[in-house]
Amino acid sequence: MILLINGSFGIGKTTVSRILRRRIAASILFNPEWTGSLLMRLPLNLKGSGTDDFQDLDLWRKSVVKGVRIFRALARNTVIVPMAFSRKDYLNEILTGIRNFDNDIRIFCLKARFEVVLQRLANRGDNINGVENSWVVCKAKTCIEAHRDDYFGESVNTSELNPFEVADEIMNRLGQA
Repeated sequence: MILLINGSFGIGKTTVSRILRRRIAASILFNPEWTGSLLMRLPLNLKGSGTDDFQDLDLWRKSVVKGVRIFRALARNTVIVPMAFSRKDYLNEILTGIRNFDNDIRIFCLKARFEVVLQRLANRGDNINGVENSWVVCKAKTCIEAHRDDYFGESVNTSELNPFEVADEIMNRLGQA
C-alpha cells in the first residue's frame, strides 16, 4: 500500500508519518521534501525553475513517482509519504504515475484551524512574524483553502488531537488498530 499523508505546512504530517512508520509492520517512510530541497539548490535550469516551491519543478514530480516506486520495492508492505499537495494537477500527476505500479493507495488529509496551524509552525521554530509576508504561512493558507476539497484525501481533523491520536485515527481507518 502507498499511504499518502497530505496536509498543510505545519499540520504534523512528518511527525504522524514517523509514528505510523513505527506502527505499521514492514513499512518505510519516503519524504519527497528531501529531493525537493536538493533540487531547489541546484544551479540548473529545470522545467518549472524560478519558483519558490519545488512542487512546480517537473523533475521533482517525476522524482516523487520514481522514489515511491523504489521505496515500494524496498518495503514488503507500506510506503508512507508525507507531502503538502494543494494543486490537483500535481497530485493527479503523481497518483497517475504511482498507479502504474501500485493501485493500493490511501490518502489522508490532515486538517486543522488556521490558528492551530500557526501555533504548530511557531512551535517547530518557523518564523511566522509578519504573518502576511511569511512564505510558510502563505503556503499554509493555500493548503488549508485547497483541502476543503475532498480530492486531497480522506479528512482527519487534527485541531484537538496530538500526533499519536492522529496516528490512532488513521490506523483505525486502515483497519489496523
